[in-house]
Amino acid sequence: MGAQWKAKHKDLAANAKGRLFGKLAKEIMIAARSGADPASNARLRLVVEQARKVSMPKDTLERAIKKGAGLTGESVHFDHVVYEGFAPHRVPVMVECLTDNVNRTASEMRVLFRKGQLGASGSVAWDFDHLGMIEAEPQQAGADPELAAIEAGAQDFEHGEEGVTIFLTDPVDLDLVSRALPAQGFSVLSAKLGYKAKNPIDPASLGAEALEEVESFLAAIDSNDDVQNVYVGLAG
Repeated sequence: MGAQWKAKHKDLAANAKGRLFGKLAKEIMIAARSGADPASNARLRLVVEQARKVSMPKDTLERAIKKGAGLTGESVHFDHVVYEGFAPHRVPVMVECLTDNVNRTASEMRVLFRKGQLGASGSVAWDFDHLGMIEAEPQQAGADPELAAIEAGAQDFEHGEEGVTIFLTDPVDLDLVSRALPAQGFSVLSAKLGYKAKNPIDPASLGAEALEEVESFLAAIDSNDDVQNVYVGLAG
């Protein structure tokens, strides 16, 4: 959870499929500004691979690429905005947004953070590392994530859910490590830049009721259409 918060309940994850496609479409459109061919556009290639892994419809994927590359005659403009603050019980949070209306998003964030505390720029970022984050799964049983991390040039790795390994890299090495991992026995599921808490809070120190309040707060933030990623300073 210290890397990226994700809804824990399967029903919530299923109901959020449409939102996930919407978020990926935004990232595809932005990446496609630098070219519509994934083979020559590393950022686009990584996002397209992620979209395919979650079974984004082919026509939705292709339409986002064409729109972002300016091949449809439509103008695409999104601002990248990061909001910092605290969830209930002083749990630090970083919220990444892509928006076509900064004033609208700022207003919505102020409302959503009423149950926590919205901070100024830099108020929370100092307690997070900005890293490349690659989710990958072993191509066969027995693949060694530590050896793969060393050989591929990752800084570190941690075990995720359902057999997934998260490889952590320097931001500039994200694509390089992503390309190197398959030769080390790992299939890349997703790759992007993100934030990892330096001093995550132990959830057990909060208690069940307090932790539920934090989860409800994070779910409300994540449900906003402009929110791309939510990073939270909780361990585990």
